[in-house]
Amino acid sequence: MSALGVEARLAARIMRQSSGEARNNALRRFARRLRDDAPAILSANADDLSESRRNGASTAVLDRLALDGNRIEGMAKGIEEIADLHDPVGRVLAQWRRPNGLDISRVATPIGVIGIIYESRPNVTADAAALCLKSGNVCILRGGSEAIRTNGAIHDAIASVLAQSELPASAVGLVRNTDRAVVGHMLAGLDGALDLIIPRGGKSLVARVQAEARVPVLAHLEGICHVYVHVKADPAKARAIALNAKMRRTGVCGAAETLLIDRNVLEGLGVAILQDLRDAGCEIRGDENIRTAFPDAKPATEDDWRTEYLDAIIAVKAVDGVDDAIRHIETYGSHHTESIVTEDAATAERFLAALDSAIVMWNASTQFADGGEFGMGAEIGIGTGKLHARGPVGVEQLTTFKYVVRGAGQVRP
Repeated sequence: MSALGVEARLAARIMRQSSGEARNNALRRFARRLRDDAPAILSANADDLSESRRNGASTAVLDRLALDGNRIEGMAKGIEEIADLHDPVGRVLAQWRRPNGLDISRVATPIGVIGIIYESRPNVTADAAALCLKSGNVCILRGGSEAIRTNGAIHDAIASVLAQSELPASAVGLVRNTDRAVVGHMLAGLDGALDLIIPRGGKSLVARVQAEARVPVLAHLEGICHVYVHVKADPAKARAIALNAKMRRTGVCGAAETLLIDRNVLEGLGVAILQDLRDAGCEIRGDENIRTAFPDAKPATEDDWRTEYLDAIIAVKAVDGVDDAIRHIETYGSHHTESIVTEDAATAERFLAALDSAIVMWNASTQFADGGEFGMGAEIGIGTGKLHARGPVGVEQLTTFKYVVRGAGQVRP
């Protein structure tokens, strides 16, 4: 692990000076290589799936782990979309001239060496490699043991591309050791090699990283996302958004976990929404008002308002207007994604301004909380902290900045 860190640090010096053209060329070759290597990747994935089934993995884990031809094509297209993005490195974020003639610029620059720790999803191997290469960073990837073969096959594809490119071969490193002690070495920073750690996985993984890391961490712990149906919501929009936000994919961090319904529309529109959710196979846990209007709902406890189910379960509460909805979200939310459904522009703008979540939406499903849907090509996660990146973490969010000062011999008196 120490040697991997040393190689990564050396590679970062080269990547910092690499051209956008060289990085884009490598990404496009990576996409082509994924398509060419699809049979080998799928074979490795079949072995991982077989072992996971023998070990009793859940249906949700198997779904996250599984690849097919369409998913590999999706990975390849995502990489090509990243290559087509503007170069995030070298952007002049601000520029000004001082009275003494000094020209000062704030310029985007790569973060350096990024350690990425993730579980189950082998597509993260491709996404992370592509995002880091595009942004001029070096990455050290540590995927879950359940995907060790698949991750290795995907890494073989990028390694073969890097070996024939102008970029350093160690720009994308993969830890192929499944020993959990490896994570501890990364959290300690690999003897100063790592500049940032990004965890992507379940609550226990993220909590461990945030608690033990000795280097900065960019992550979100939970995605307790809310949809609020306002009294002036369009019924068709409200029903479609609420159903999609919860049930499109229940295991993603942008899935709605709590539904807030204005008390004044509960008996009509609210019940229709709850029927839609029930008919789609969703378990509803409601407060007393919800259960009175919709007896099929199970009683909600205090814990339900703080729970990220990642399953076909939703907590539902009746609220008295937008201020009550905002208070509930501020009390129980995780600063991830919140959506209001209304045709009242003033109320919508009030909701958007009042909440301090990373993503706030008006008349849209929370399932759009995704870097690809934001036009970023892909994302490495969602940031919910207050510093550096918030929301989808794409190529621009994987840069920091430095000040470049150009003078003509000035000295300070």
